[in-house]
Amino acid sequence: MDRVKDLASKKAAVIFTKSSCCMCHSITQLFYELGASPAVHELDNDPYGRQMEWALRSLGCNPSVPAVFIGGKFVGSSKDVISLHVDGSLKQLLIDAKAIWF
Repeated sequence: MDRVKDLASKKAAVIFTKSSCCMCHSITQLFYELGASPAVHELDNDPYGRQMEWALRSLGCNPSVPAVFIGGKFVGSSKDVISLHVDGSLKQLLIDAKAIWF
């Protein structure tokens, strides 16, 4: 859990993913399209990936990826991010966290 919290707090937008996850790719692309440049941590390519996956599940992220943090706070998984985008609040969260500047 400490590693997840540490990585999540190092950048304004952080996404924990797996290289084979299509929704992870879609959420990452959405952030790029909004002008953010998130830190992307692929759990299947990290030596501590399995432990981080369990930590993400303990936060309530099921499936464990994608897990999105904005401003160091857990936002949720793809369903939550898409809901925020549809209602227009995702962009404001990114602005408030200084992940984008417009």
